[in-house]
Amino acid sequence: MGVLDLRRLDSPYEKLKIIYQKVDALCELHKPDDLAIESPFYGKNAQVVFKLGRAQGAAMTASMNHGVSVYEYAPRKAKLAICGNGAASKEQVSLIVQRTLGINIEAERLDATDALALAMCHFYQLSNPLASVETSTDWKKFIAANPDRINKR
Repeated sequence: MGVLDLRRLDSPYEKLKIIYQKVDALCELHKPDDLAIESPFYGKNAQVVFKLGRAQGAAMTASMNHGVSVYEYAPRKAKLAICGNGAASKEQVSLIVQRTLGINIEAERLDATDALALAMCHFYQLSNPLASVETSTDWKKFIAANPDRINKR
């Protein structure tokens, strides 16, 4: 697990270039199928949302250039998936992520545990047959897509 710290750079364009290059290299190395990313939310400062959107755009573009599908999850959805509470604190999310994965993460790495929580949320979403758009609203589609799960007695 790595954390990309770009605070030492002044140029926002250089930061975007590095984000693109790092995500591109990770995709080349690990060949992922999916990228789970946090959907931006408006806080107190609109500039933060704009900067985050640009950074996410660089990461998404690098991923999509490798054929990686992009999925966005609201922070509340990830917290709900991990903690059972959409209003959980970063510390709560970190604790449950660490316990679930059997790892130790330094307290100052809460952004990293947020990223792991998004990955876990995506995994839970993919592994839950009731969570997909195609099946969650239509039982006929669910039955057709999952014949092995139907008891025909």
